[in-house]
Amino acid sequence: MAGFSRDLGIDLGTITLRIVENGEMVVQEPTIVAVDTEEQKIVAVGEEALSMVGRVQEESIDVVRPLQKGVVAYYELTELLLDHLVRKIGGSVRIFKPRIMITHPYGITSVERRAVHEAALQSGDAHLINQPLAAAIGIDLPVATPTGNMVVCMGGGCTQAAVIAMNDVVSGESLRVGGLDLDDAIASYVRRKYGMYIGQRTAEMVKLRVGAAVPQDEEQTVELQGQDQVTGLPRPLTMTTSETVEALQPTLDEIFEMIRRVLEKTPPELASDIIDRGVALCGGGALLRGMDRLMTQKLGVPAYLVDNPMSCVADGALKALAIYSTLQRHLQ
Repeated sequence: MAGFSRDLGIDLGTITLRIVENGEMVVQEPTIVAVDTEEQKIVAVGEEALSMVGRVQEESIDVVRPLQKGVVAYYELTELLLDHLVRKIGGSVRIFKPRIMITHPYGITSVERRAVHEAALQSGDAHLINQPLAAAIGIDLPVATPTGNMVVCMGGGCTQAAVIAMNDVVSGESLRVGGLDLDDAIASYVRRKYGMYIGQRTAEMVKLRVGAAVPQDEEQTVELQGQDQVTGLPRPLTMTTSETVEALQPTLDEIFEMIRRVLEKTPPELASDIIDRGVALCGGGALLRGMDRLMTQKLGVPAYLVDNPMSCVADGALKALAIYSTLQRHLQ
């Protein structure tokens, strides 16, 4: 049977859902669905649903992120989204359901884990793996050895830090603060400093275009439209790189505090391995300019951006299927 079924690695992220098959990224879609509120049926998923945000009548169509802070908030919508995207790869006629390794944040409750598992079971023969372990496998760290490997996954809904040895997380923590919170920090900064409202997508655009974790040699600017708090009318605004650095610091400090706690809980032998080998950074948040430099500075441990920061979790989930018998007892 295994010869006929397909193997899929799925990174179920708060912002993006990625599916890898045969080492290739076959699906990369926003984790978002548009629901017809009257008929209670899905009208769009992924990119198509994302394009509807803030542009449809909220009474008739509800645009929902089924995952919040890394965990399943809307079980049925998650199940439908997964099924839709898995079918998109394999077509609707499937004799054998695919074998799936699907990711979840480290440290979630058994109830939250079961929600992910049951949603994935509708799409195939599903197994679960935590995201830091999947990331470490996806970037080919020697996770099966007694050497300490540290991974920080900076996702849209949460940030996770874990020290891994012998195929298991030795010390780890998950903080429900991620890329969306960085967007919120920019929006709050604009509101406080300029008395203007900007939406989440505009804040994200600012982060991607001129955002940085540390001051840059070259100051960049971006033009945007906001809504005046007093008049309610739109007006233009220019944001600079240094302003985003200032806006993001309090949220980044919260993240570094969590990573520091994980390092403090790490046994000394493994901690010395990490000082030698460095901390592997992955996820969308790791792409913020200067993030590796700021983390090295704040933690006193070298940090580096991995080669495949966006795909390593899904890559690792697929690779984990191949060594499932070895990993099985660590995946509970």
